[in-house]
Amino acid sequence: MKLVKPASKLSALCICLGLVGVCLNPAVADDPPPARQALKVCADPQYLPFSNQEGKGYENRLAQLIATELQLPIEYTWFPQRLGFIRNTLRQELPDGTGFLCDLVMGLPQGYELTATTDPYMQSTYALVIRSDGQLSKLQQATDLLTSDPANAEQIKIGITETSPGAAWLAKYQLHQYMSPYAAQTGDPADFPGKPILTDLLAGQLDAAIVWGPTAAYFTRHQQAGRSLKMLPLKSEAGVKFNYAISAGVRFGEKAWKEQINTILHNKQAEIQKILREEYQIPLVDDAGEVLAATSQ
Repeated sequence: MKLVKPASKLSALCICLGLVGVCLNPAVADDPPPARQALKVCADPQYLPFSNQEGKGYENRLAQLIATELQLPIEYTWFPQRLGFIRNTLRQELPDGTGFLCDLVMGLPQGYELTATTDPYMQSTYALVIRSDGQLSKLQQATDLLTSDPANAEQIKIGITETSPGAAWLAKYQLHQYMSPYAAQTGDPADFPGKPILTDLLAGQLDAAIVWGPTAAYFTRHQQAGRSLKMLPLKSEAGVKFNYAISAGVRFGEKAWKEQINTILHNKQAEIQKILREEYQIPLVDDAGEVLAATSQ
């Protein structure tokens, strides 16, 4: 496995599109590409529940499933999911000019602008995560928050990231007083998504949080001093979108490679759904945002 160190300075992401005219001998143009010796995956080494170097993330599991179908060993290029991730992994050529550092990225939004994306292999939604001993512990569904009149409402704190769907939803219903804002990412690339929010939930400093579905499921697998967490999936509504389709990413122009991955994702959809739903308890939804299966807590 290769470990790529992050650049010393972060720069803004950009897309450089260019056309290069090349005259090719027809015989050369028709030659098939070299056979792959491994499935080379770009991933974050410390990004649970998505991926980590120990292979415990659900994206690790899905990448291994693809590698097995291709009958190839899996190799990782590790880089933090920060600015420059695609530029320093999927689009980074090897020094000897024989290819790229890696060829596949799991877990990208469908239609992501920096890569070509496969058909979606999952669709999840944001969820309200509730502390078992907090003031919102009796909520049975997320929308109960809009109609409940809890005692000491002025003391309720709900962790959200700024400009997130959770913040937009609370603002829509004039619940600004509940908001406890957090940065989307900390300054430490070793922190998994939402780590400060989870820490404060378990410490009793928050009553609830609104986070992306896979992260919400990850939160519910933690407890501290008898304090447990429960998630209530949120459904998209006018003005606030909670559910998103997730795909894998490849380089632009690699149509055959993308279709090869698409075929595997379609053929293994039942196994993929089982991994996501049963092993990681991720709330999966349909196009209308309806939860496909109840998740265990």
